Amino acid sequence: MTAAAVAAALALVVTGCAPALREPPPVSTLAPGRSGAGGAAELVRAADTAWVRRADSRAAEEAQALYLDAAATDEQRVDGLLGAMRAMAFRIEREREAPVRARLAQEQVQLGQWCQRRAPSEAACDYRLAIALGQQARERASTGKDALGKMVELLRKAIAAAPQLDSGGPHRVLALVLLRAPGWPVGPGDPEAALGEARAAAELFPDAPENQLALAEALGKNGSSDAARVAYQRALDLATAAREAGDPEADRWRAEASAGLERHTGR
Repeated sequence: MTAAAVAAALALVVTGCAPALREPPPVSTLAPGRSGAGGAAELVRAADTAWVRRADSRAAEEAQALYLDAAATDEQRVDGLLGAMRAMAFRIEREREAPVRARLAQEQVQLGQWCQRRAPSEAACDYRLAIALGQQARERASTGKDALGKMVELLRKAIAAAPQLDSGGPHRVLALVLLRAPGWPVGPGDPEAALGEARAAAELFPDAPENQLALAEALGKNGSSDAARVAYQRALDLATAAREAGDPEADRWRAEASAGLERHTGR
């Protein structure tokens, strides 16, 4: 989940009053059913192949469809659900049409609920549902207040069970939530606690650009401008290397790092 997505969602927290979770429809109603008669494992392999090409929006959509069909084919597995949620999160950040983003965000939350039901102890389900709730709150402001507490709870569960997910993602996303959320008594916002989470993510995966971005922001919010500048520069260097390697997220990371450097250097 991008920092911008977290910020946009949390800016709406104090005004929302609708429930973030509702009874989800069957997974089969969300799956397109265009993938033929292949088994779930075969569909997941095909989806993984399409996901590698996700810089092409058509490939990202294809991966999502294949993951969904896999999830509908075998109701015991969660890899299709998790893959579809990851693809939806990726597409939401690039989709220009608000109704499409809102639909994808809602469906992503529904898949997260099914993921938890199929595998209650699977930390990846908690992590992906937390991200989905944040994106849904951005697209549907009225769910923001209810979503915030659920996001924090889900991320803490994921940290306790599998902090290494998504290159330290549970720590990283929780850091952003704590940085951007309103503070007590309205919300759980806590810049000092956020710095601890950001440091934990960076210690686990120091070469992940997103971890350095979260660390830099947390350092800045805690008054450590020089250290923030160092972290932003490292994030920029890592993002540049990622772009050279063909990572489709690299340009976003570079933009965030460059903006952070400008804020902390006055350039």
